[in-house]
Amino acid sequence: MGPGGTWIGGRYVTDAEHLPGNDETTAQAVARARQAIVDHARLVPDFPQPGIAFKDLTPVLADPVGLAAVVTALTHGCTDVDLVAGIDARGFLLGGAVARELGVGVLAVRKGGKLPPPVHSVTYSLEYGTATLEIPASAVDVASRRILLVDDVLATGGTAVAAAELLGRAGGVVVGVAVIMELDGLDGRATIARGLGAHLPVHAVTTG
Repeated sequence: MGPGGTWIGGRYVTDAEHLPGNDETTAQAVARARQAIVDHARLVPDFPQPGIAFKDLTPVLADPVGLAAVVTALTHGCTDVDLVAGIDARGFLLGGAVARELGVGVLAVRKGGKLPPPVHSVTYSLEYGTATLEIPASAVDVASRRILLVDDVLATGGTAVAAAELLGRAGGVVVGVAVIMELDGLDGRATIARGLGAHLPVHAVTTG
């Protein structure tokens, strides 16, 4: 094992491979994560509908260095957080990794019908119907805990607002939203500002 490196994902990664580290500035961490997205994300044309170019982040998270870069970027600037809440479903993957990095616990915000009772729940509007989110009502006490909400993508912002309202009903305080990608033209950030207040920090590693 040579000098200047770290074991990750079962192999030795040298410093020359730019493994994210705690000594990075936020700008450096974000730059590394963006490069990982450029290197690994898969562009899928005409999905989910004609004319849309879908950026699939699955290969980014499957790559150990890419995952490390994204998680480091998501955690930079996060202070005074007691709990990370990951939104169903890819937020679960990110939430656990971010929580480990911050040294706090993680809570899954589930889709309706996935948890045993009792639950806290919220139903919110979608373009074509409604959806429900749930968290445990007795198994986990979130009262007065400062919560970072994590997901892979910020689209219209409706799910993030609903998740924050759900956590608020249980007594938690959402202090920020962190996502890998904010989709252009869908006004997700504005929706969060209207629903949760313009003061709430929203951190997106990249846009697309």
